[in-house]
Amino acid sequence: MPEAASAPSPTRALIGDSEFDRDTAVTRREPGVYDIDLSAGWTIISAVNGGYLLAVLGRALADTLPHPDPFSVTAHYLTASRPGPAVVRTETVRTGRTLSTGQASLFQYDDEGNKVERIRVLASYGDLATLPDDVRTTAAPPAMPPLEQCFGPEDGPAPVEGSSAIADRLMLKLDPATLGWALGAPSGKGEMRAWLGLADGRDADPLSLLLAVDALPPTAFELGLKGWVPTVELTVHVRHRPAPGPLRVSITTRNLAGGFLEEDAEVWDSADRLVAQSRQLARVRLG
Repeated sequence: MPEAASAPSPTRALIGDSEFDRDTAVTRREPGVYDIDLSAGWTIISAVNGGYLLAVLGRALADTLPHPDPFSVTAHYLTASRPGPAVVRTETVRTGRTLSTGQASLFQYDDEGNKVERIRVLASYGDLATLPDDVRTTAAPPAMPPLEQCFGPEDGPAPVEGSSAIADRLMLKLDPATLGWALGAPSGKGEMRAWLGLADGRDADPLSLLLAVDALPPTAFELGLKGWVPTVELTVHVRHRPAPGPLRVSITTRNLAGGFLEEDAEVWDSADRLVAQSRQLARVRLG
């Protein structure tokens, strides 16, 4: 059964006008305890998307910590989350002048009424607006066709395999060079590239970047594998506040072994800045 509330006047923390903001908004029951109803709109097949979950916990941590922006977030996905009521518990680990560190866990109840931890996060927060402008990098934006020459779920004769309700929440246009899996001819390369935004036109911000790194179809599809590819661990580094406009997301896998693969993601904004990076370990079904 759900935990009993201990504060008579809960506060809705950090809510905006877009669908993403509404669906990631958490209600502060008391300091360090937040309630949320996980939306079915962000599911892949029947499981809640890991990037959406990370944004939910990221929003709760932004309300808990004295700094506004996620800098580094590491999540371990313990069990699959499902739409419905959940409780987020946060804890401040350390606060400093430029960085603060916190941890958060999301809990749900199973069909027998047992409390189950779904995801646990450790994160460092700061203020992206205070960072110096000096950039020294060898990284470059992904070479991709223009957005109008790329393809999304709505361009196919049938729903794209592996997608579900989340496809309706996103503006997703895949690079044709990474779309062979959808045509029955995967390239064998562990690559996925796409233009990405939110379907309602909301511009990206540091919190939605936590969703962006996990919003594309898995690279396993281009390796010729099918089925669910659940995330085991995901680490995201947010580097800049993104400029308005669509994002470009590039994900690569170099190694699949023992039923696990890594996905390295880069997210670039409309000003050609690398705004987020991530690496995740995921499990794949072989055979």
